[in-house]
Amino acid sequence: MRKIVVVGASAAGLGTAEALRRRGYDGELTLVGAEAHLPYDRPPLSKQVLAGAWEPERVRLRPEEKLADLRLDLRLATRATGVSGRQVLLDGGDRLDFDGLVIATGVVPRTLPGVEGVGGVHVLRTLDDALSLRVELLAGPRLVVVGAGLIGCEVAATARKLGLDVTLIDPLPVPMTRQLGPRLGELVANLHAENGVRQHFGVGVDSVRSAAGRITGVVLTDGTEIEADAMLVGIGATAVTDWLDGSGIPVDPQGVRCDAYCSAAPGVYAAGDVASWEHPVLGRIRLEHRTNASEQAMAVAMNLLGAQQEFRPLPYFWSDQYDTKIQMFGWPLPGDELEIVEGAPAEGSFIAAYRRDGQLTGVLGWNSVRGLRPYRQELMKVMAG
Repeated sequence: MRKIVVVGASAAGLGTAEALRRRGYDGELTLVGAEAHLPYDRPPLSKQVLAGAWEPERVRLRPEEKLADLRLDLRLATRATGVSGRQVLLDGGDRLDFDGLVIATGVVPRTLPGVEGVGGVHVLRTLDDALSLRVELLAGPRLVVVGAGLIGCEVAATARKLGLDVTLIDPLPVPMTRQLGPRLGELVANLHAENGVRQHFGVGVDSVRSAAGRITGVVLTDGTEIEADAMLVGIGATAVTDWLDGSGIPVDPQGVRCDAYCSAAPGVYAAGDVASWEHPVLGRIRLEHRTNASEQAMAVAMNLLGAQQEFRPLPYFWSDQYDTKIQMFGWPLPGDELEIVEGAPAEGSFIAAYRRDGQLTGVLGWNSVRGLRPYRQELMKVMAG
């Protein structure tokens, strides 16, 4: 294999390139990125960057001189528009030949219908998104956050710490239900209430009011009207696969369909948020988690170079909200039994275990980093099969 093209200058894309070089690949290596920025880390965008605690340059994954060591043909501000045979087509008209292709194009945020072109309405995925939203937070005191998942809750926390009037809205009964389940989601709701966030759960957005091209308020499905200077929409994301239409590379609504080795077709692999793969223990999954991007990048690099190893990670994510750190290992499902096994919610520090038929499926730490270790080890054994 002498020509590898990685599409997506993300954590997964750059991680794949680095892993290839570390493992001795000395052929041509091209990294294509749609954004103009050097590859950067996304988790700080909703926290340190949005709060103004970090300058944008601090989120770069590697300084420019370190990237030079990888001997990359780096194509920034360039979009891949298709795959034809063994070539990647670029928006400037160039065609890149490849023996190996890595798809790491990530996801794009969903938005609400009817808000196109309305000033003050934001999503948060890119560095430019974060910087644009920060300008809004400094200019107007009233923020509405639609969607109480990971991004929505983190932005709400950051905005409150900046002194804004924040309203959090979600059609589900409590925040982070999909990640934590209803019982622990209620604790997240309490955390935000204690910090002054107004909450409307079990309702959706009916319409957005605007004047002179800018948002002025939100009308909920129960008729409630909320005044707003800005709005953050955090209602999930869609895998970026449209550029693969007609390529023969298998995709579905979840992302690029891969086998247990992260391979979608001969010589074609996917890594990071865009990859939907057959986990040997958990079945078909797609993870929008930062840790997974790095781990999957390494697995893809190894398999591109002939390792043929199944990718069976232990899913992990974390979230920092106010002074609370939430960490989750595993893949619990609705209906799994939940038990507080150490500490207590009233004490502000605890560990909760999820079980199905007596087997551990997940563990959550709430301000309890060290105590997670034995549960993580038990889950690692389950992932090992």
